[in-house]
Amino acid sequence: MIIVEFLGRVLLSALFLIEGLGKISMQEDVVMYMEDYGVPGMLFMPAIILEILFPLFLIVGYKTKWAASIMALFTFAVAIIFHTNFSEGMQMIFFLKDLAIAGGFMIVVAYGPGKISLDYYFDSKKE
Repeated sequence: MIIVEFLGRVLLSALFLIEGLGKISMQEDVVMYMEDYGVPGMLFMPAIILEILFPLFLIVGYKTKWAASIMALFTFAVAIIFHTNFSEGMQMIFFLKDLAIAGGFMIVVAYGPGKISLDYYFDSKKE
């Protein structure tokens, strides 16, 4: 079960790491897409940092519940902002996918990172 908790965090994080890193090389296109939905382009860099930094925190299990909370809120916001035009074919699927991912992050918030984590290591050193 210990490895399952770790793999769950890695799999939840992988999507955001890959997307965040990929968006760096497509900044102009991503900013235009964001602005098409009313999101200010100046939020590009904070979004990239969020999509890279917090998944890394989740993978190593550092400040895990905090990082998972931020990622759940971010994923829910992305679903609401970008994927609610259900008349467009795949938007319902993207919306539900984002809600499912947010749910996965909420499970991490509820149960914590498990034993394969820096949080567990640091907590065990306090005792």
